[in-house]
Amino acid sequence: MNTGKASPWMKTALRLAAVYNIGFGLWAVFFPAMMFEWAGLAPPNYPELWQCIGMIVGVYGVGYWIAASNPLVHWPIVLVGFLGKLFGPIGFWKAAAAGTLPWTFGWINITNDLIWLAPFGMILNAAYRYQLERRISSSPEVQRMALRSQTQHGLSLHELTEISPTLLVFLRHIGCTFCREAVADLSARRREIEANGTRIALVHMSPEAEIAPFLARYQLDDVPRVSDPNCNLYRAFGLTRGNAGQLFGPKVWIRGFHAGVLEGHGAGRLRGDGFQMPGVFLMFHGEILRSYRHHSAADRPDYVSLTDTEQLVP
Repeated sequence: MNTGKASPWMKTALRLAAVYNIGFGLWAVFFPAMMFEWAGLAPPNYPELWQCIGMIVGVYGVGYWIAASNPLVHWPIVLVGFLGKLFGPIGFWKAAAAGTLPWTFGWINITNDLIWLAPFGMILNAAYRYQLERRISSSPEVQRMALRSQTQHGLSLHELTEISPTLLVFLRHIGCTFCREAVADLSARRREIEANGTRIALVHMSPEAEIAPFLARYQLDDVPRVSDPNCNLYRAFGLTRGNAGQLFGPKVWIRGFHAGVLEGHGAGRLRGDGFQMPGVFLMFHGEILRSYRHHSAADRPDYVSLTDTEQLVP
């Protein structure tokens, strides 16, 4: 199964937070009076308390560095940090409003807390979506039901996977540049895929009258396929609708120009759910051996590598 792949900016944000927290912690431990002098307050009578706070902040930094290795899996660390960065400014505001702390002391909330709320919140949202996809796609009952879907040849997807390993490719709508690129890639590398003992099967959102001539242009009209206009199969395999970044981010525009204009794949009118994300699953005997869930509509999987069964751990 797919273990989840976080966007590079998530790892960068957590590592920056880690470096900041560790640096702040060391500063508080070795210079416990400096912050109070800067804010115009008397040094604390018990500097050890401030030093303890510094050590706690530094330990959070170690946690952020660990979480950066896989933010979508280590989301509880991010959640604890997010809550601390949310409640810290609230606590300061109450103290400042009561007159027990000067407002100038609040500058520390900007660098310690406020600037991290947005990236931490976005990481938590991505982690929620990922965990939701895993729960949906890990349900064997849902997938068994989905695999009963019949292809245009009358065989079910499950029957195909009993005959041989099957690369089940979920396409975007056929007017999408990246759908056309994906079909062209499958056509160009079909011989290599089949040389690995794997057959190709497609799941799409178009009626048969539209998909057949479309695939014929790529010499794939004989490939087993299932029409899923309501995207029930997509959901059964944990493929959700994309967000703005996944569908309209900078990578999508750059790759779209390259695929649509430079490579000549072009684009057509919207045919199906334009927000539906694609994915690829290598299946055998009804089980998923390997998967690739797109994190961007512009992702371009290596279909041959996905079918290399020699790399699978028995």
